[in-house]
Amino acid sequence: YQPAPLSEKTPPDTFVVEISVLYGDPVIYSIVSGDGNGYFNIDSSTGIIRTGKTLAVEDFPVTFSVRATDSSTASIFNEVSVHVEVIDENDFAPVFPSSLLEQRLEENLPATQIVQLIAQDNDTGRNGVLTYGILSGDGTKFRIDEATGILYSTVSFDYEDEPTEYQVVIYAEDDGIPEKKRGYCTVVIKITD
Repeated sequence: YQPAPLSEKTPPDTFVVEISVLYGDPVIYSIVSGDGNGYFNIDSSTGIIRTGKTLAVEDFPVTFSVRATDSSTASIFNEVSVHVEVIDENDFAPVFPSSLLEQRLEENLPATQIVQLIAQDNDTGRNGVLTYGILSGDGTKFRIDEATGILYSTVSFDYEDEPTEYQVVIYAEDDGIPEKKRGYCTVVIKITD
């Protein structure tokens, strides 16, 4: 048996799966091994398995054995395995150490690295994998490496001709399930003479 994956937020007493046997006499169902943490309960007469307590995602996947025993002869039984997976929910949004950063950039430089932005996400797995992007700002004059978070200029700036200050809003987005979450940081870039 491989029931649908459960969320880590599944409350106790949630239906997981129903075990059934083709057998003429009444049987007694029991979990015989593999559920050492006691996450599951089975109804001995119906074979319905429910969660017994809150699920800790780090303990999964779990494969446990269920035995159906003849109600009058204990030596007559059969066993089946149940494989349960738990999905890590996307609990946290990415967070930058500071929501505002000021950087100086000399005029007349060729396209260059300005700053590396690093956000933190306290989720694990794909929920904690981050990509970076530019939400707003002069998108033709700046670019960001979506994997490393390094912000680059794409042009050379002239202190006398152009604005001497740019605001670029950067986001970090996780690869979360069921929805992606974002964190933001504004980088103020001051062109120096």
